[in-house]
Amino acid sequence: MSIRHAALRLAMVVVLAAQAVSAAAAGRWSEQQASDWYARQGMLIGANYVPATAINELEMWQAATFDPARIDLELGWAAAIGMNTMRVFLHDLAYAQDPDGFLRRVDQFLAIAEKHRIRPMLVLFDSVWDPFPAVGAQRPPRPGVHNSGWVQSPGKVALEDPEHWPRLEAYVTAVVSRFKGDARVLAWDLWNEVDNMNDPAYLSLEPKNKGELVLALLPQVFAWARAAAPTQPLTSGLWRGGDWSRLTELPAIDRLQIAMSDIITFHSYDPPAQLEARIRQLQVYKRPILCTEYMARGNGSTFAGSLPILVQHKVGAINWGLVQGKAQTHLPWDSWRRPYVDREPAVWFHEVFRHDGSPYDPKDIVAIKAARK
Repeated sequence: MSIRHAALRLAMVVVLAAQAVSAAAAGRWSEQQASDWYARQGMLIGANYVPATAINELEMWQAATFDPARIDLELGWAAAIGMNTMRVFLHDLAYAQDPDGFLRRVDQFLAIAEKHRIRPMLVLFDSVWDPFPAVGAQRPPRPGVHNSGWVQSPGKVALEDPEHWPRLEAYVTAVVSRFKGDARVLAWDLWNEVDNMNDPAYLSLEPKNKGELVLALLPQVFAWARAAAPTQPLTSGLWRGGDWSRLTELPAIDRLQIAMSDIITFHSYDPPAQLEARIRQLQVYKRPILCTEYMARGNGSTFAGSLPILVQHKVGAINWGLVQGKAQTHLPWDSWRRPYVDREPAVWFHEVFRHDGSPYDPKDIVAIKAARK
């Protein structure tokens, strides 16, 4: 496609996106609907989940590497300490490669989760880490590096070229329609960290106009999901700095996320005082709040410090990482600059359990169990 043709296509898509904003917002839950839904949930506590045997979403969901036995084992560990939800990333290419098989595997995963009384939040898209996902065998972990094989969905090629967007629509429509009335699904997180530029790991490979591309596509994703009429809430989480209570001063993408989400979700890897400040900023929107990423020990974000605040404010708590595995997110972010080869960090960054199911820190288990009481 020529540059001129691509520009014209994107301009047309922006117009369609503006129409999608109205369509998605029109179906947004009322404050009362969202409040009534949240009142039925109880205190939500869980983790962002990928099994230890998978380096990324594709390895988790592709037929050759889907590992239900390991998933069953690990979700059992989570349930035993009181966790009742997981945030789980899907991938558009896993669906495109094998639509029927992919949906069967998601159904099988939900059956395993239900066995352990865990109701997952399913994530459809993710703008974090490698912008060039590919189906098939995934590369092995890079020694000593945090999340070295995680891949974006959609990848750079699909994000930049609107010719790919009908395929993305088919994916969203098929997945949400299949599970729209399924009580095993807690909620839909439509897009994770929508305009993350992934500095330093992949910054040089990212589209310079990534924010504009996402701003055009995100409203359509909401509209596609909304058109499937799910009984579960839709959301896309805030993750950047700034004062989230000052709506008119926020970037356009943040305002869009707030305007279209049924429930408010956010990330905070900060110490307790900053976490509580974030919650207070978001309370102005009078909707249920879930923290869908927290707990980075090296940043001062811990279970013992964060969970009492989240419980006090009735904010759902989903930390990053359950089990040490191929994702290597027990290693800190700075491992991209200085890999932890042949050595452990002084303090694990993420994760609750070691690969064998033993707790990294027994005090974490005490804090998690206390939060469910």
